[in-house]
Parts: sequence; C-alpha cells; structure tokens
Amino acid sequence: MSAAWRPPLLEALICVPADGLFRLMQSDIERVLFDGPAIHKRLDEMAAQITADYSDRELTVIAILTGSLMFMSDLLRRIPLPLRLDCLSVVSYHGKTQTSGDVIFKELAVPDVADRDVLILDDILDTGYTLAAVRKKLEMAKPRSIRVCVLLSKRKHRARDVDADYIGFAIDDEFVVGYGLDFMERYRNLPYVGVLRKELLERMASDDSVMLSQAKHL
Repeated sequence: MSAAWRPPLLEALICVPADGLFRLMQSDIERVLFDGPAIHKRLDEMAAQITADYSDRELTVIAILTGSLMFMSDLLRRIPLPLRLDCLSVVSYHGKTQTSGDVIFKELAVPDVADRDVLILDDILDTGYTLAAVRKKLEMAKPRSIRVCVLLSKRKHRARDVDADYIGFAIDDEFVVGYGLDFMERYRNLPYVGVLRKELLERMASDDSVMLSQAKHL
C-alpha cells in the first residue's frame, strides 16, 4: 500500500526538528505590523475606554473562538469591572484565505444574554460575515445592548454592513497572522501581528488544488 500523499509544505514541516519550527514560522512572515509592546499599549487604551463606558453596568463579554483567545485574555485582565464571560465557536474560513460566506455555529444554543449589556470580542473585522451572523443570533436573545470590539479592522468594502465600536488597529486588506490569528491553524502563538508572505499563500493554494484534483480520482 502506497504512503498517503502530503502537500510539500506539510512534508517540509514534518522533517524540521521541533526546536526549529518556531524560527520557520517566523521566516514565513513578510513583515511585522504590530509587535508585542505596541499591541499592549493599544490594549491599555481600549480597556480604559471600555471601563469608562461600562462603569455603571455589569458587562457580558462574548468572545468568538478561536482567533480572539489571546486578545480576549490580555484585554479583559485590563478591565477592572464585574463581568460575565462566554464564548462562541464559529467557523467561516474553513482553512482558506477567503471566507466562504457560510458561518457555522458549533454550539446549538447561544449564551443567555437577555436584558444584558453585551460586548462581542473578535480578532478581526474582515468581510463582516462572522460578526453580522453572531450579532443577529445574539439579538434574538433580546440583550439590553450590543457593542463590538475587534483587535483589527480591514479597510475594505464589506459583504455585510457591520461596524465595530472599539478597534485596536485599522489595517490594509492583507492576510495577517499571529497573536491568535491563524492560517490553517498555524502561527497563532506568534507574539506579534504580521503579514504572511504572498508566495506562501500561493503555494498553499496550489497544494489545495493538487489535493482536490487527486481526491477526484480516488
């Protein structure tokens, strides 16, 4: 029986010693947009604004997994308010560089947010598909208010009409990873936000095409 085919990039990763994988990930970054100190400084400012806005209310935070985990953890530790925290696991990219537009909720029910002040946390506002779907689903539970907070917002025309009330950084329409953001579940643990090299994205797309072509012949 022949060995299973693996895309070239995956084969290369398997052959690299573990202590070299992190350096390999870093070499995939075209440039760093925001390093750790810049991110933390901006989080201080965002947390101060959110604290002021909700100073007389109990906040209910709904974090969208998995990309917002680092952002959520670092931001909420800076907010000295009583709050509730829940998470929603949502998929829209499905391992691709562009969202399919199909937003899948992994939970059958949404958190109980009736008559509560809700703050949705997400890593990035891109096409608007995910945040629009999450907001619509939460609005059905009749919260008192809903606001949206994102680490990154792309300057682009969106497929859905959705805005964020709190934005960490506005960026150009580039594919970014790090600080929780991933590509094919990699790069989340980079301590900064950086732009992934275009040739790497093109290679990944080519590998996907080969896999799809081979699958049709199985």
